[in-house]
Amino acid sequence: MTPACRRTDRTRPHSSSVVLFYSGESSSKDNNGGDQGNWNREHVWAKSHGDFGTSPGPGTDIHHLRPTDVQVNSIRGNKDFDNGDEPVEGAPGNSTDNDSWEADDEVKGDVARMIFYMATRYEGTDSHPDLELNDQVENGSAPLHGKLSVLKEWHEADPPSDFEKNRNPFIDNPEWVGEIF
Repeated sequence: MTPACRRTDRTRPHSSSVVLFYSGESSSKDNNGGDQGNWNREHVWAKSHGDFGTSPGPGTDIHHLRPTDVQVNSIRGNKDFDNGDEPVEGAPGNSTDNDSWEADDEVKGDVARMIFYMATRYEGTDSHPDLELNDQVENGSAPLHGKLSVLKEWHEADPPSDFEKNRNPFIDNPEWVGEIF
């Protein structure tokens, strides 16, 4: 199956390159794979947080899938979102520590809105997990993702960009974050 990210994350319409999430670099849309120098699909809501893998529903929902450098995706792993300490090699502006990931200022709001979308969309119906936000890190395989207070700050600090438009309702209606969360 062709990753939808090849279309949704193009550098410009009809381009043969995609913008890699976190690093902001451009890569050939055909450079998708699992080797060093390739990009793969980042599940912004870590698929282990609810144990949904790549099954239809949350595992394939394009609203939280982004192309990411394979090594950067591996470093992020399934960490919750919070302010990090150590710079991430290959993704300037991002930082991490043993239990969390801090996205670059350019995509902090993007991350937050994707996480808000997932928590709203997947409410434990139709054999999907009930995804919820909390104000913690190290959520393990529970269907929880954090850190809510930080994600709300990121949402406020990084308003929706034109690149995000039509991706999810928290982009087109950013005021809903305060009303729901």
